Amino acid sequence: MRAPRVLVSGVVLGQPPGGVRRHNAELLPRVARILAADGGSLTVLEGRERIPFDLPPEIERIVTSVPAGPPIVRAAAEGFALRAAITDARESSRPFDLVHTAHFPVPLSIGLPFTLTIHDLRAITLAGASLSRRLVAGPVIGGTARRAARVFTVSDFTAREIAARLGVLNACVIGNGGDHFDPLPRMDRSGAPLAAIGHLEPRKNLDVVITALARDGSLPDLDLHGAAKPGELERLQALARQLGIGARVHFRGAFDDVDLPRILSECSAVVFPSRLEGFGIGAIEAQLAHSPLAIADAGALPEVAGPDTPRFAPDDVDACVIAIRRALVATPVELQRAAVRARRFTWDRVASSLAAAWRELV
Repeated sequence: MRAPRVLVSGVVLGQPPGGVRRHNAELLPRVARILAADGGSLTVLEGRERIPFDLPPEIERIVTSVPAGPPIVRAAAEGFALRAAITDARESSRPFDLVHTAHFPVPLSIGLPFTLTIHDLRAITLAGASLSRRLVAGPVIGGTARRAARVFTVSDFTAREIAARLGVLNACVIGNGGDHFDPLPRMDRSGAPLAAIGHLEPRKNLDVVITALARDGSLPDLDLHGAAKPGELERLQALARQLGIGARVHFRGAFDDVDLPRILSECSAVVFPSRLEGFGIGAIEAQLAHSPLAIADAGALPEVAGPDTPRFAPDDVDACVIAIRRALVATPVELQRAAVRARRFTWDRVASSLAAAWRELV
């Protein structure tokens, strides 16, 4: 039996760099090649904001004017565009078998079964989200997940959250990969800074690391790599000044993919203090680069980084100091062991899992 023809709704894939964009940039080309080899195909419905990463010739693009937001406006235009694409494919005798999406809300009555990827449930579970948003997000996400032909996710942690909060018990864990970059040799230099990598936003819980530096003046300086969400740069700068360590916290801003190997090779250790990560690709990247790593004991980070990684409760500054200090004295043998474990997370494996699940559905 041939592989399925899948229509992916990519109207929000113009989003800034991050784990979700990385997931799609690495996964879509690979799964498209798998489908094409068996007589199937993958088509991406592109929105008004063009997809910023390369797609191979195996992927057909359907260009539309669907806006990325606001969600209600997007859903109406997206539903019309999906139905038009499905009709055109059917009339050209190359019908799609299913639709795949990873954002909410999913339009009603698109005319085909759909599958859904949920990376995390931050809209429901994070205390920082407004009550009104959580009240709306619960029914919307839960209802959509229960309508889906199959729900995919990236970690066992998120699968358990989906089961407990949405009542969907059979979410398929496809995971994430880490083999999208070539690490550089470690540069052991005196005075190398700690690195926190990712968007500057409340969920990332960077306050605890900044406060840890103030608590223990012997810790290295801190470099924050990532674009800031509105107001977050100013808030964190004010916190560092208030604690008297403004000169020790360096805001490096957004960075390109080509910069990642250098950042990981030059830092003294990487710290991920997030309150919630559906997976945590950055932890895998750090381990593959043989960078010492300290993580918050939250979300999927312990699952992804492994049981031997130094960790701390997200609100415990003293524990954060201890975990960073443990990371800084990690031995080459420990770093090599972590890298070997991290090599299990490959994008080819993720693509094979997704293609097999789609084939099973059809």
